[in-house]
Amino acid sequence: MKSPSWLVTAVAALGVAGCGNGASAAGPGDGKAVFQKLCAACHGEDGRPPAAMVARLGVRDLTAPEFRARATPAVVEHQVRTGSTNKLMPAFAGAIDDADITAVAAYVASPQFVAPR
Repeated sequence: MKSPSWLVTAVAALGVAGCGNGASAAGPGDGKAVFQKLCAACHGEDGRPPAAMVARLGVRDLTAPEFRARATPAVVEHQVRTGSTNKLMPAFAGAIDDADITAVAAYVASPQFVAPR
């Protein structure tokens, strides 16, 4: 299934497409900043997606216990690099730095991600 054109446009508007030259989205190794810049629009600032994103696209709640139980840096990094199997979440490999992918995966998989802020 191809990504809907509106999704491609939204991702480009968030600046992902502009990072295709290998430029860092936030700063090398700053997983929290990468998340806020590139992931929060769909997954929510705290990992809990807005209800509209869940209803329309089935966006995953990154704070849900079933996800947290299996969220390792490797699992999250794979998802970020390859996108979702339904292709609604785009693959970020080649769109942002490898360092940013590794950093955001480590951040999302960390206990600090779900810690009170």
